[in-house]
Amino acid sequence: MPNSAEPHSQVWTAMAWDGKKSILAPDLHFNRLFRHSQILGIEINDDLPKIILNKLEKQDQFENLDELNYEIPFLVKIIIKKDGEIFIQTRKNKHWQDDPLQAISMKLPDFELPILGTKHGNWQPYDEARKQAINHDSDIALLFKNNLLIDGDYCLPLMLDNDGVAYHPSNVDGALDSVTLQFLRNDVEELGIPIRSAKINLKMLSRASELIVIGSGMGVCSVGSIDGTPIGKPKGKLYQVARAVWLNKLNNDWQNWNFLREL
Repeated sequence: MPNSAEPHSQVWTAMAWDGKKSILAPDLHFNRLFRHSQILGIEINDDLPKIILNKLEKQDQFENLDELNYEIPFLVKIIIKKDGEIFIQTRKNKHWQDDPLQAISMKLPDFELPILGTKHGNWQPYDEARKQAINHDSDIALLFKNNLLIDGDYCLPLMLDNDGVAYHPSNVDGALDSVTLQFLRNDVEELGIPIRSAKINLKMLSRASELIVIGSGMGVCSVGSIDGTPIGKPKGKLYQVARAVWLNKLNNDWQNWNFLREL
């Protein structure tokens, strides 16, 4: 896989894959790839889905299937370089614990809008944020700027406030426009929890009813604390509703990868 410190050098996304012939939300992932490629000035071939399908069909099967994440067994990372070269990388997905996650707070990587909020070529600061969390006996890093929660290392935070609304950081402030949020949003709202973007400050977090994080690899996870300070009631209403929607999607919404021929 190519690795570069220049944000405009590549655009990428990572999709859930069952290890056979099904992927999750491919249309949302490809739509975001095209959006982000325009921001980064990277041309993408209109036949990209078909090119990815051809590459997936040539992938070797994984031999070691021990300790698979039973919900999302594998991830497929799609990378398009500035020169148009296309790569895919497949890997086993991490197993996420059922217990509430412990988070640490970190400074948001020093990128400017509109690069910030895209899946760009210099993702190392986000990788380092996750490593720092693990080094501090935590699970994830939540990224702040000027006391505002902006993003997670590989996840989007979603906070349930006392008004019953679930708030997430906005893409216009630097948060990634989450495919998983798009995937879950309508069903979560139909079950009675409105979802809105907001500027989430430390005061809002301190009074939050609950905090969860969502992502293509982790699904829906509850957050128990930030820097050792408890946040709301872990695994409460928001988690229960979002998790139920997620599991229903996993049961019904996998797409056979031949769907890529139609994109």
